[in-house]
Amino acid sequence: MRVSDKNLAEVWDRGFTIIENFLDRDALAAAREALWEIYPKPEDYFKAPEEHPELARGQFAGLRLFPYSSWALNRLPVYPDLIDGAERLLETRNLEVYKIELWAKYSGAVNYDQFHHRDFGNHSLVVPRADRNHTQMTTFMLLSDVTAEDAPTKLVPLTFTRELSFPTRAVPFGELFEHEVALTAPAGSLLIYKTDVFHRGSNFTGVNRSRFMMLVDIQQRGWRWQGKMSWPDRADAKGMRETIVRMTPRERDLFGFPPPGSEYWNEQTIADVSARYPGMDMTPYLKPSADGSAEQKS
Repeated sequence: MRVSDKNLAEVWDRGFTIIENFLDRDALAAAREALWEIYPKPEDYFKAPEEHPELARGQFAGLRLFPYSSWALNRLPVYPDLIDGAERLLETRNLEVYKIELWAKYSGAVNYDQFHHRDFGNHSLVVPRADRNHTQMTTFMLLSDVTAEDAPTKLVPLTFTRELSFPTRAVPFGELFEHEVALTAPAGSLLIYKTDVFHRGSNFTGVNRSRFMMLVDIQQRGWRWQGKMSWPDRADAKGMRETIVRMTPRERDLFGFPPPGSEYWNEQTIADVSARYPGMDMTPYLKPSADGSAEQKS
């Protein structure tokens, strides 16, 4: 589903917006099925939670970093409507995806309650600008239904926090509870928010409940004081080669891959990159000739 102009305006006004049923049905179904290659199915976990002690080591124990073994998950960070929304919110096509995480939570594993905090603390060396420049777009894609019982993320509209200076990255537990809005929505929904928005994780109130999300963060390329993950560091991770091969040139560009027309491309690099990523269509990286056909750049 395309992110509406109304939703984008709400990000600037309220600090966040929720788009229900954002993912198409097939993409959501494939992604949900692929989750079980990484996490135990809820029914299996709750039969014997003691068999999964790794998920009880802390609030962030269920985080898994990109890439994943399944294309059904790896394609979500470049979901066309997500990138379209980012281009329109950030008013540029010169974008980069700077963080991708999967996050699973199971009731009873740990207490997921948090105090309200702002994400810029570990997304930037400085602070967000108060205008629309240098904005980072942070998102949650819900891969399961989230009700009030399912540990929903809780956000505080900017109306109630604009007077809190940026050095204030967190407030004492409970201080903003009266103003928070719970992210409750069906699977496939999308939350877009900014890094100056106070939000927190909450605990489960239901038994045998679980929650699964993908977090995808996007920013304008080129600001060296902002970021989170290094994709070259993940180049040899399982699933990365297939993902790079299956992506379009535009999608690879979002991860810093040299785009068509870059001075990087010549006869040697085209041959060697093709060898590193067997099956990749290298045609887009060939220099157009005067008659419109493709030729290798030397």
